[in-house]
Amino acid sequence: MNFGAPLIPGRLIQRYKRFLADVELEDDKLGEGRTVTAHCANPGAMTGMADPGMRVWVEPNDDPKKKLKFAWKVVEVEGGLVGVDTGLPNKVVEEALRAGAIPAFHGYDEIRREVKYGTGSRIDFLLTGGGRPDCYLEVKCVTLRRGDWAEFPDTKTARGAKHLHELTEMAKSGARAATLYLAHRADYTDMRIASDIDPAYSAAHAEAKTAGMETYAFAASVSLTSVTLGAQMTFHNADML
Repeated sequence: MNFGAPLIPGRLIQRYKRFLADVELEDDKLGEGRTVTAHCANPGAMTGMADPGMRVWVEPNDDPKKKLKFAWKVVEVEGGLVGVDTGLPNKVVEEALRAGAIPAFHGYDEIRREVKYGTGSRIDFLLTGGGRPDCYLEVKCVTLRRGDWAEFPDTKTARGAKHLHELTEMAKSGARAATLYLAHRADYTDMRIASDIDPAYSAAHAEAKTAGMETYAFAASVSLTSVTLGAQMTFHNADML
């Protein structure tokens, strides 16, 4: 998944109202030291990713329909670059699915996005055909790192728990149900559920696993030009907190 325009470096001044961030740009062509407000497409806590002074990169746009002309895409942390936009993993996973880069989901004839199912929900991907059971695949963006672990979620998510309940019902009905966690940095190797942050999500995940939901975790390779699927990570059922 390539970014739509060259990213511009800057320093984070503050993130506020969850979806807004003030950034001091470093690009001379736009005026060194110019402060802009960028859209932050991340509803989570962004622990360790949103401290004032951190080096960040924003993507400019000239879309007249967009109120904000910049979007925060990448932040530099100890260990490398981390993707900020929680909407990007779906694009990364779609590219990987269509390229046949995830063996667990080989053999399907059709890949559809945002398909209605359950009780007023939409599944990220519905995979059908090829003589295989329909597969309901939910994708989650992981940015939290504590110690050597990638963890999800970084804040309470009733919506996430609802998705797991829906997947539980799909698994009970005989369909394939799966969640793929994409960690938005390349230095992760192990993944687990942060049960201390959201016990309800953790319980829903355990229920879904018992019903037959499959769980996968991958790291992402984040650069200043693209985000791509990286190595598969080890998912640990035990929270081990």
